[in-house]
Amino acid sequence: VAAERPCNAAGVFTRNLIKAAPVLYDQELLGRSHPQVRAVIANAGCANAVTGPEGMANARRMAELTAYALRCQPDEVLVLSTGVIGRQLPMDKITQGIAEVTSQIAEKGAGAAARAIMTTDTRPKVAQRTVEIGGQLVTIAGFAKGAGMIHPNMATMLAVITTDARIPANVLQLTLHDVVERSFNRISVDGDTSTNDTVLLLASGQVGIGETVAALARFSAALAELCIDLAKQIARDGEGATKLIEISVSGAADTAQAHTVANTIATSPLVKTAVHGGDPNWGRVLAAAGRSGAAIDPERVTLSFGPPQRQVTVLERGLPTSYVEAEAAALFRHDPVLIQLDLGLGEAATTVWTCDFSQAYVDINAHYTT
Repeated sequence: VAAERPCNAAGVFTRNLIKAAPVLYDQELLGRSHPQVRAVIANAGCANAVTGPEGMANARRMAELTAYALRCQPDEVLVLSTGVIGRQLPMDKITQGIAEVTSQIAEKGAGAAARAIMTTDTRPKVAQRTVEIGGQLVTIAGFAKGAGMIHPNMATMLAVITTDARIPANVLQLTLHDVVERSFNRISVDGDTSTNDTVLLLASGQVGIGETVAALARFSAALAELCIDLAKQIARDGEGATKLIEISVSGAADTAQAHTVANTIATSPLVKTAVHGGDPNWGRVLAAAGRSGAAIDPERVTLSFGPPQRQVTVLERGLPTSYVEAEAAALFRHDPVLIQLDLGLGEAATTVWTCDFSQAYVDINAHYTT
């Protein structure tokens, strides 16, 4: 990803304590005073994680090679890697690859970039939004990859987002952090968090939107919409997945409680396999909520499946209803599967996205490195 001019940049990274070389490199670069970024270079197939000093040197070399080709400075280039942990980058292939993607004849476009960084993904993930702010049209576009090792606190996912809006770097960082909490940190495939997770946001500053509260709120809303779109694409394309699952928890005392409950349901293998089999086993959903650690009252809980117009309530204020099981089963065969849990404790709510577990997930991950 290359810009014609230096951009303000922001980044959000994995919270895994074992961080890949490109994550450490990018964090150092973005931690400097007023960093300016011209490009992002990415490789797939090798994570460049747990690779020691040689791995750090190779991450810097990727930036240097890209900077040379684009006629900019190495500290204006961010680096992304994804793939197998514990292997050194094949720098001969990397060198050749950078020469190819920075040439005039390279394939261009977000779709091409999204395909290039796929690992176990089955499809590229791209999104774009245009929003009017202060009489100016602002474009926000992005692409992402991710299918496994997906869990809040980010996951084996990479995302690069660009905008032509003029926004100060510190505001850009705060905005991105807030949006990631509501999008990429609201998805889970398998409960694992990776070493390489990175979301980058580059703002070229070509379109002035002002720095009013209203203007920044409008930008943030559009950015959140785009990031949620990409996040849901990642969850839907989970390794071996056949269905997207949307879990909404409402009636919570606060958002943290709602997220704790929703996240526990989303990572339950029993819930995910029930969805895969089209089995509306609501006891599994309720049991996951009960073991979440959140202080819930079983006598206030209401659980429903499906969209509002076809919703089936299976549990009301802690007791089973006389629902028709065939109707609930039909909703579990639908894509997406919608699960709504009302805790009856307050006004806070949140939504998370996950996917079902199939035999294909086991097949993919049982032989990932062999």
